[in-house]
Amino acid sequence: MISRRGFLTGAAAYPLAAGAAERRPPNLVIIFADDQGYGDLGAYGAQNIRTPHVDRMAQEGVRFTSFYVAAGVCTPSRAALLTGCYPMRLGLGHRVLFPYSTTGLNPDEITLAEILRGRGYATGCIGKWHLGHHPKFLPTRQGFDYYLGVPYSNDMGGVNYKAQNFQAPPLPLLRGEEQIEEAPDQRYFTRRYTEDALHFLATNKDRPFFLYLAHHMPHLPLAASEKFQGKSAHGLYGDVIEELDWSIGQILARLRKLGLDENTLVMFSSDNGPVIRPGLRGGSAGPLRGSKNTTWEGGHRVPCIMRWPGRIPRGRVCHALVTAMDILPSFARLAGASPPADRIIDGRDIRPLILGERGARSPHEAFYYYRDERLQAVRSGRWKLHVYRPEWETDGAARRAGPLLYDLEADVGETRNLMAQHPEVVKRLEALAERAREDLGDAVTKRTGKNVRPVGRL
Repeated sequence: MISRRGFLTGAAAYPLAAGAAERRPPNLVIIFADDQGYGDLGAYGAQNIRTPHVDRMAQEGVRFTSFYVAAGVCTPSRAALLTGCYPMRLGLGHRVLFPYSTTGLNPDEITLAEILRGRGYATGCIGKWHLGHHPKFLPTRQGFDYYLGVPYSNDMGGVNYKAQNFQAPPLPLLRGEEQIEEAPDQRYFTRRYTEDALHFLATNKDRPFFLYLAHHMPHLPLAASEKFQGKSAHGLYGDVIEELDWSIGQILARLRKLGLDENTLVMFSSDNGPVIRPGLRGGSAGPLRGSKNTTWEGGHRVPCIMRWPGRIPRGRVCHALVTAMDILPSFARLAGASPPADRIIDGRDIRPLILGERGARSPHEAFYYYRDERLQAVRSGRWKLHVYRPEWETDGAARRAGPLLYDLEADVGETRNLMAQHPEVVKRLEALAERAREDLGDAVTKRTGKNVRPVGRL
């Protein structure tokens, strides 16, 4: 039956045979921040922002140091997380969706929520969606039983997009597919989403569940509730991060109270790197170069911590290259399901790395960094090659200097170009880049990928 708040409830919602509790697959919780940088957490080196709950997750689980999202901005990054595919493969590689957009994640794509719902999971999406705001693209059409949130970024309400001759409506807050409020007070986004998430956990405690809690913060404009305003040593941005940490603490505490702690994998990460602007006291990429909307490490490499008491060894640090696209096949397998076999899935099963199996290694020969539809860099092992930089369009000397090769194990800040010293590495990575152009496409070389699928359209 459906509760007053729209949650599935009761045993009827979990159609497994008697005795299934003994074989119950793990609950899965993904907590996704928006624009939070690699250096914004104590576990990753932050000095003046307090994040005790995230730090405890790292002490009790595994912290990844080379975890990559598939894009440096919101829409393509989230599409990759939920489908296991490069955004270019989905037709969503170009920037982000806006209130005037008529496209979205194609309903023919198969999301992690759809896979898990097929295994009897309750599926909830709370917070920011940003994969299409028209009904056919909403979470309720993409495998989620329940949705509460705003369908795009928190800075898009009421904006006059003059170039498109479009006046955006006030920011809509949806439950399911119904607008329940307009222009909600953003100071209470984190608290409100947390309270809804806690209710979802309690309501579905007797069946396996998948919760995707996608916070709006710390995307601009920043806002924190009164309890956290002025409490951080890092201004409003720090207040916002500390409230997000509080939220994580609430989730972990509720799981313990419900007796679900040891059967729940909780993952925390961010959709891309931080906003860094002159005069803005904002996020940090730590030792990484670059920021949001760049293909330097600071744009694509983000914090990621996973905790599952009794299954993930405590206090591990994993340096292997893994990606957000790996979550779909890995979590599907944990639930006893399989990733789609009728289409290309770019993610790989990283359960051995998550669970700390001896000898586990990265399953990726290469990782590709796209900005919009331009292939800009490729990483393989310790090496990263920038095959295109936007500044080459205006800086002839930089363009003539050729590709930029960095040894990320020795130089994570991408400061020393080793192209001249390692021509054989450049040649190998250029061949990998050419493979991506053929498969996924590349606007720089005006290539259309051979294995891309259509974007969703009205």
